[in-house]
Amino acid sequence: MSSVKPSAYALLLPLVLIAASGCAADAGSIDDYNPELDSLRFDGEHHIRNIRQLTFGGNNAEAYFSFDNTQLIFQSDWDAINPRSCDQQFVMNADGSLRESGERYERVSPGTGRTTCGYFLPDGRIVYSSTHAASPECPARRTTPSGAYVWSIYETFDIYVADADGSNPEPLIQSEFYEAEATVSPDGRFILFTSTRSGDLDIWRYEIETGDLLQLTDEPGYDGGAFFSPDSRKIVWRAARPEGEELTQYQQLLKQGVVEPSELDIYVMDADGSNKQRVTDLPGANWAPFFHPDGERILFSSNHHDGGGRDFAIFMINIDGTGLTQITHSNTFDSFPMFSFDGSKLVFSSNRRVDRVPSRETNVFVADWVE
Repeated sequence: MSSVKPSAYALLLPLVLIAASGCAADAGSIDDYNPELDSLRFDGEHHIRNIRQLTFGGNNAEAYFSFDNTQLIFQSDWDAINPRSCDQQFVMNADGSLRESGERYERVSPGTGRTTCGYFLPDGRIVYSSTHAASPECPARRTTPSGAYVWSIYETFDIYVADADGSNPEPLIQSEFYEAEATVSPDGRFILFTSTRSGDLDIWRYEIETGDLLQLTDEPGYDGGAFFSPDSRKIVWRAARPEGEELTQYQQLLKQGVVEPSELDIYVMDADGSNKQRVTDLPGANWAPFFHPDGERILFSSNHHDGGGRDFAIFMINIDGTGLTQITHSNTFDSFPMFSFDGSKLVFSSNRRVDRVPSRETNVFVADWVE
């Protein structure tokens, strides 16, 4: 669905939510389910149903539930809500309904610089990374001479904590290095984040009560996108382990502030960084992992089935690397899966559309999870 101007958008969105979501009513029981009304669901998607589209233009991603499952925080450059076209953090109700303010989306980041990786704390406050302290301008996306797709690693990213409405932002983890990709343990004790303070991209653990830091990874190569298991005892993350000439190239690119995420796999470790184990051994980019509520399985996004192409689907796998199962089948881009804390919902980002027309717009979707 193409984006519309804010004035028209405000009038049309209630109708769009019903038409595009494919389900205007509550999920109902298994016996009540009518697949013909689930118009955003593709053949083969047996684990998700009653899919609802929550955003409708631009690029919207990394949507994560609040601890009470009622809200989502996400980053967006959608011009209907963010005229700067530089990612900012927004919150919305998890069911897509209007908030108390009468708005559907509320910005909770400063509105300057670039932000990424928002997450809720158990008390309702939020954490996110932002470059606004270094400059109010949007930092330019970094490129390489080859024109390859890369992730920009801005050393001006610091991690902030703010009240639930975005007020009173304060630096939480701040340095001259890249500090981003923050997530919070379900028990509320720790924050995981990725930093270049070691000279490489490694995962660190920050203890909220004491401020103590612990480096969890130290092997050469990118480590990031880490999340705790539901019981806060294990950590899942994505990593690249280049060797030889590939390692040299990785280190040279990192000095330029970029990473080429062409080869990634999923790993798990204990919460203190011990007992590291590789979960996937697949070609392509295997990333955006999140634990299933049982703590024994992991959802992640991958293009291994597409030969490293643009088709990213969400897969599920046991932590021992067995039982690989494809969850989404849109043949577009499906990524950033996260379960609600009660395990009943799955939120993810996708290029899927009701009309099946190819699109580069990435929107946020929420679905009922079917075990």
